[in-house]
Amino acid sequence: MSFQRASGILLHPTSLPSRFGIGDLGHSAYEFVDFLQRSGQRLWQILPLGPTGYEHSPYTMNFSAFAGNPLLISLEQLVQENLLSQEELTLPPESADDNPNRVNFDAVIPHKMSILRLAYERFQHSLSDKSNPEYEQFCQMQSAWLDDYVLFMALLEANDGKPWSQWESAIARREPSALQAAAQEFHDSILYHKFLQFKIFQQWSHLRAYANGKNIQIVGDISIYVCHNSSDVWANPEIFQLDSQTLEPAYIAGVPPDYFSATGQLWGNPVYDWEKLQRTNFAWWIERFRATLQYVDIVRIDHFRGFEAYWRVPAGEETAINGEWVKAPGVEFFETLGTTLGSLPVMAEDLGIITPEVEELRDRFDFPGMRILQFAFGGGSDNAYLPHHYVKNCVVYPGTHDNETTIGWWQEGAKPEEKQMVAKYLGYDSPEEILEINWEFIRTALASVADLAILPLQDILGLDNSARMNDPSVNAGNWRWRYTSSDLLTSELSQRLLEMTQLYSR
Repeated sequence: MSFQRASGILLHPTSLPSRFGIGDLGHSAYEFVDFLQRSGQRLWQILPLGPTGYEHSPYTMNFSAFAGNPLLISLEQLVQENLLSQEELTLPPESADDNPNRVNFDAVIPHKMSILRLAYERFQHSLSDKSNPEYEQFCQMQSAWLDDYVLFMALLEANDGKPWSQWESAIARREPSALQAAAQEFHDSILYHKFLQFKIFQQWSHLRAYANGKNIQIVGDISIYVCHNSSDVWANPEIFQLDSQTLEPAYIAGVPPDYFSATGQLWGNPVYDWEKLQRTNFAWWIERFRATLQYVDIVRIDHFRGFEAYWRVPAGEETAINGEWVKAPGVEFFETLGTTLGSLPVMAEDLGIITPEVEELRDRFDFPGMRILQFAFGGGSDNAYLPHHYVKNCVVYPGTHDNETTIGWWQEGAKPEEKQMVAKYLGYDSPEEILEINWEFIRTALASVADLAILPLQDILGLDNSARMNDPSVNAGNWRWRYTSSDLLTSELSQRLLEMTQLYSR
């Protein structure tokens, strides 16, 4: 579907300010929504909200495609519910190399989870006195994924974090009697994880309602793949291409060599068995979209091209070079999805190696694709990312969470000929005349004919690559950036953005 002309800001909630070392859904989140409104923005784009594992990637290392990340729970809101006391809101331990602009997951996770355990114990105690209809309704409505997820997390902890394929065979292969025994043995842990999911969804629901009440829509991400060590694969092994003996992936997802990497990207995720998904009328995928649309207004499909054809690499390869393209039933899937769910508020991430077949799939369903300004100035005037080539039904970004910040790109990534092209395109005689490249790109995005323009907060704040969220060419150290104070979202900044937004009818 096409969208009304609008603009918004890209910011993952973990990047919000908080006393507790990681952004959450508390006061700062509401202040950010207020900033969006003051600035005339009508979209807030986030990354996937799921619980993350190794290296904390919200795209490739989620323990569930349906669950929420407990680290986003606002502890201060739990104080308001009398589940915690102010005295219990201690801060995570600090180390000499801590950077206030980066999440220290090693310190944050054990500290915050221990406090959340206290809140759970009080919550359980309250249930002995009085039932909680909202909690009961949540558990019932989300049971299709929740029951598998909470048992998976309980078992993951009991097995010291080892992948499910290495658990006791009867559990790994989901023999009913073994699952029943595990559910009894780990009953308390199961209830703990149910409580965490109830709270994250409850708090997010309130925040989303607050944003919607200010005419701001949430753009949420669906990552095409899920982590092998997840409740999704453990509970539904038949829809993934796994080795039947080891239960490990037979093939790994990724992309061939491209702009980001000379050896391609090897993501580590199992690929789908699309033939088996077809035989179920794509039931798992439809439930995934249905669940996602419970907490976002617009869905951005990451790696959209994988619905037309996907790159699979035999397990054991060290790079993504020796893979192959395999066709996927994208047309049938999106037709089934539309028939089941109705109009699809979908944006397509169509970057990378895009073929006419991928473009045809995108356009058949009227999904807006993406344009990245940082990609626009290599080559000549025929570069498809230059704004004079845009169609209305697209989304323009200065850069995404995978790119350098605009200032970082200008300082480190842009080649001299690209800088010269930028200057020429923007009406300058030389690159040296450009004083605020971040605002030049913001203006260019907002002025374009693209129906939607989404701006990373780092560019609005004028930050360099120290604020980069993700570098796809490296595995370690990503997903950690955060800003330190809502005071950075000044009235001068919102006024500047508002005037530019109004000037270009967004």
